[in-house]
Amino acid sequence: MSEIVLELKNAAIYQRESLILSEVDVSIYKGDFVYLIGKTGTGKSSFMKTLYGDLPLTEGEGTIVDYNLRTLKEKDIPFLRRKLGVVFQDFKLLNDRNVRDNLMFVLKATGWKEKQSIDKRIDDVLDKVGMKTKGFKFPYQLSGGEQQRIAIARALLNDPELILADEPTGNLDPQTSVEVMEVLQEISKNGNTILMATHDYALLLKYPSKTLKCDGERVFEVVQKSL
Repeated sequence: MSEIVLELKNAAIYQRESLILSEVDVSIYKGDFVYLIGKTGTGKSSFMKTLYGDLPLTEGEGTIVDYNLRTLKEKDIPFLRRKLGVVFQDFKLLNDRNVRDNLMFVLKATGWKEKQSIDKRIDDVLDKVGMKTKGFKFPYQLSGGEQQRIAIARALLNDPELILADEPTGNLDPQTSVEVMEVLQEISKNGNTILMATHDYALLLKYPSKTLKCDGERVFEVVQKSL
């Protein structure tokens, strides 16, 4: 029996008082690669924000990497996020420091202390995304695709149980999007679980996988033929 990494049952997702999604039933298992699609404004980002603790879950049931989203306390959120890797559309890298220092900042903030272990972990994740030679560069010296690879490396630092990628190719041209997808596919093959929000249907056709769709305040699984 596969291990469940994320499960929502009859959940409702709100932005303040506004109901965004209702009757949400979703199960994601260890090793799954799952797309979350839907037009702008259908709730993809609100769904993602609820999963990493930015929005509270106030109705229904929800567990993610062994945390109960209904009883999640403010003080638990940093610990939840250590078990998640989050990749954003706009990279969110710190421009005042180079790539290695960006990654070191995250490791130190999450409790890593030993310099040798930190250096080795940074080397490992940069290697995984094909950026081992770019550690000395500053984010503004990198292309968009390279910055997104670094953002994926950052998401991998603490060996997360689930990677949430929120429109990771949204700011990239088609060719670069494919390169970033190749990186995510490779990570997925190594056993990482990935939930990726996207509106790029070309990627879905090129790399078919389980697909959830936000539409009409609902989230439901779709077969690729009916996209």
